[in-house]
Amino acid sequence: MKSTQRRRFPAFGVFFALFVVVFFSRAAQAEPIRLWHAQRGDEQKALEEIVARFPGERVELLALPSDAFKSKVSAAVQFGEGPDLFLDAHDKLGDYDGRKVVAPVGDALDRDAFAGPTLAAVSLHGEPYGVPITQKSVALYVNTDLVKDLPADLESIAAIGKTLPAGVVPLAYNSQSTYYHAGFVHAFGGLMLTPGDQFGFVGPAAEKSLDFVLDLRAQKVVAEDTDVSVVTNLFRSGKAAFAIDGPWLATSLAEAPSLHYRVAPLPLVRAAGKPILPYLGVEAVMLTPKGATRPEVRALARLLASPEATRIRLERARTLPARIDVPLPPEDAFLAAFAEQAKSTVAMPSSLAMNAVWEPSDRAIRKVLRRDALPSPALSEAKRRFDDVRRPSPPPASRTPGLVVFGALLLLGALSLVRRAKDPEFRKHVKRSLPAYAYVTHAVIAVGVLVILPLVLGALTSLLGGSIQNLKEVGWHNYVGLENFVQILTARGGSLLSTGSFYVVLLVTVLWTVINVFFHVALGVALALLLSRPLLRLRALYRVLLIIPWAVPSYVTALAWKGMFHRQFGAVTGLIHALNNTFGTSLEPISWFARFSTAFAANVATNVWLGFPFMMVVTIGALTAVPDDVLEAAKVDGASRWQRLWLVTLPMIRPSLLPAVTMGAVWTFNMFNVVFLVSGGEPDGTTEILVTEAYRWAFTRNAQYGYAAAYAVLIFLLLFGRTRLSDWFAERREAREKAASAAAIAKAAGGAA
Repeated sequence: MKSTQRRRFPAFGVFFALFVVVFFSRAAQAEPIRLWHAQRGDEQKALEEIVARFPGERVELLALPSDAFKSKVSAAVQFGEGPDLFLDAHDKLGDYDGRKVVAPVGDALDRDAFAGPTLAAVSLHGEPYGVPITQKSVALYVNTDLVKDLPADLESIAAIGKTLPAGVVPLAYNSQSTYYHAGFVHAFGGLMLTPGDQFGFVGPAAEKSLDFVLDLRAQKVVAEDTDVSVVTNLFRSGKAAFAIDGPWLATSLAEAPSLHYRVAPLPLVRAAGKPILPYLGVEAVMLTPKGATRPEVRALARLLASPEATRIRLERARTLPARIDVPLPPEDAFLAAFAEQAKSTVAMPSSLAMNAVWEPSDRAIRKVLRRDALPSPALSEAKRRFDDVRRPSPPPASRTPGLVVFGALLLLGALSLVRRAKDPEFRKHVKRSLPAYAYVTHAVIAVGVLVILPLVLGALTSLLGGSIQNLKEVGWHNYVGLENFVQILTARGGSLLSTGSFYVVLLVTVLWTVINVFFHVALGVALALLLSRPLLRLRALYRVLLIIPWAVPSYVTALAWKGMFHRQFGAVTGLIHALNNTFGTSLEPISWFARFSTAFAANVATNVWLGFPFMMVVTIGALTAVPDDVLEAAKVDGASRWQRLWLVTLPMIRPSLLPAVTMGAVWTFNMFNVVFLVSGGEPDGTTEILVTEAYRWAFTRNAQYGYAAAYAVLIFLLLFGRTRLSDWFAERREAREKAASAAAIAKAAGGAA
């Protein structure tokens, strides 16, 4: 019997081994191709139809939000997961290359099917890192109900403006954006970024472009304080004769069927002798390092950029193809206009240095257009900020001091535990508490994973230096010790009181917190006292209405208030016009984000609206615990209403309010949404608070995560110190009150004796 079992076992083992080999080989063969994208609507439908025609392989499509696409792709690929290929704009190639997310496309690209600028746009280090599929740029939208003929040049729009109805602006475009202003810089012979990755938005060409736009605004040709949404609403509502925007504007205009418009190439700038030359953006198929090694992935990339796929996109989504061998539909004037415009464009640099251009250039343009600075000093300041962001990584520091300190802390902790473990009373308490520990173990694990671990990792990250621009040289693990903290506390070698320094931002943050908490408490307590009056009718309705600001998501409220503060089209300006018309006054609309005082006031007004309901609810709850007989006794003793409030009610609700005030201060100190969405740090970054400054170092200034983490550690230490200080004062006050109470009891006892 035993010998038979021994003979059968090798056969079973061989069979099992063959099964494992076949199973895993088939699993490897059946591995799907993962394609990620951020397309929506007709473009997504066209993509799905193209992928459905790919033979022999299973393709998994995943649509991600466009604003989080880059971060999700980068994180997934760096952890060995994510897509095999994905669709994105070519200007992110430098960032992806710095993070080691993309690889050369190799034989996935048919070079003969694309023009020179398109190939240059997707090339890095002399090799193509993307397969172009569509191209986009801005062009001129013309409201044919207001204007019949195209302007001979941009300056002629001023003359056309005199014939327009009242309330209609001649030209609307996002004049405060670097992306839209770059076309004027190129027209005057300048560049935003030089071929050597140096800041190009300086010098005579850049200054002339700003002077030209200033002149257009002085002639009332260009709408002021515009952004993408304002331009869309102006043109869609017939309040703008011309608009400079991309093909994405047409999607919004489809909602206004009564609007008649056409698209044409951007006009000549007579002062420059050239037309406006906007940036050309190319959407491309990009391969991850893992996907580039798979022939089937490269085959899918070829299909996505093939003539067949191009025709599908033309038919379904009306996107301008990147290929030069696929003719456009002869009857489609819209695409023909953008195709003509694409011939007069400048390919947006895909270099990583371009990431550092946007923020300083945006700030310089806004300063000049608000006439807060002349072009030359504003652009020089922008160059300084660009160079500051692009400065080399700090040199690696020795790990020995950090390891010595860490070892000493571990040793002290171990000695403390040993000393306490020797205490019989301590051992007895621990043994008695073991059942309780079993009940809280899951909570301790959850808090440790969700709170303690991120804090520890953040603190460790603050000891690392470098940015994405030198990732390949030093990596993410470039230990620099306390260098990030030194740089922050010394204002990166500049003036300690310069705009953007830690100390100035800290002062703004403290001022922001104190003013907001004061109004939160004052309004919350006042409304709670009012709503607690028994004779007030409809109290329940008022409570529901007043709690709505707290219930609405903060980012929705922030965007709504930002719209109300718009200088030309906001509700506040509409109220000013109504007062002028009603009372004959001559009040001028306020440029809320042109001065620190008004921008800061706009932020405070928004946050007070968001924060007072919380204090109101806490106070209403605390007032229900105030005994009526105490108030009646005070009234019988002759106390006035104000005395009863100040000497009885407020002291009794203070223990309930103090934790709420502490929480409100912490929330306000880190209120990112309001500052980021309402003022955006304007003007010139003066309304930034610590948390928004940390965000910019992490996500808009070449991913300097270690530097941003150092900001986060300092924020934590400030809040921790503030909380401990409040606890210390509370303990001292409680001790004084107990001592006074004991003294009073002793005095009363002595008197009775």
